[in-house]
Amino acid sequence: MRAFIFPGQGSQTVGMGAGLAAASPAARAVFEEVDDALGQHLFRLMAEGPAEELTLTENAQPAIMAHALAVLAVLEREGGMRLADRADVVAGHSLGEYSALAAAQAFDLPTTARLLRTRGRAMQAAVPAGEGAMAALIGTDLAGAAALCDAAAGGEVCQPANDNGGGQVVISGAKAAVDRAVVLAKERGVKRAVPLPVSAPFHCALMRPAADTMAEALAATAIRPPLVPLYANVSAAPVADPEAIRTLLVAQVTGTVRWRESVEAMVAAGVTEFVELGAKVLAPMVKRIAPDVRASSVAIMAEIEALVAQG
Repeated sequence: MRAFIFPGQGSQTVGMGAGLAAASPAARAVFEEVDDALGQHLFRLMAEGPAEELTLTENAQPAIMAHALAVLAVLEREGGMRLADRADVVAGHSLGEYSALAAAQAFDLPTTARLLRTRGRAMQAAVPAGEGAMAALIGTDLAGAAALCDAAAGGEVCQPANDNGGGQVVISGAKAAVDRAVVLAKERGVKRAVPLPVSAPFHCALMRPAADTMAEALAATAIRPPLVPLYANVSAAPVADPEAIRTLLVAQVTGTVRWRESVEAMVAAGVTEFVELGAKVLAPMVKRIAPDVRASSVAIMAEIEALVAQG
């Protein structure tokens, strides 16, 4: 069994998609469709920068999705590798869940771009700048991170945001609470605690205003059953029912991204190959979680051609 997986925020880089667009009409069509949907020259920003503008949440989220879907378009339209025939399940890390659903045709491309623009703006606006923070804990597990968050909270929000596996858990919340957690981490045997350069405290209760915005946006959006099941971030379980998907996407804004458990569940279900579309972030995570599976990243034409040749 094969899973197609889709990266989240932080995987954006200036120049992303430029080579694909130069080489492939199918990729160019994806970038043009996203630009039209947003009324913005997003592809020019992806290709040329500046990096500070591309990194803004409202730009990074649709840009990462557009790049992943452009890779898929080349695979499908020029390589003859239709997702419905070549993947058994899909999954995505945070915003990558939207890319996965678009890839599986639960959303069309313009709808996905507009939802991610809304999501990015809502997440950025949910917490005033400087009041939230995130940190990566290296050398602990989800239970250890949760206990650390509880000890550091002091009545403020502090909770695990991403369980990335391989001993890495990202925590999120009020800046003072996260700062306390970073200090406490060494006492509790965490190898390293690294504050992250993020613009907002994603995947924690402080994102409630953004979850409310997304509940409203998703209520007004048609969702089709995906071509293959999605392993959802907040449940780490397969889902194909549109109403369940709608509920899980809202919960995901404030909930923990259970990536380690999702990968373990896919492996338990028989997945032996993971193909990451659009970046080189998730495949190394997968190998740390499940060393015996095959995991590859496909982001440029040479990698697409290699995957097509493999079949």
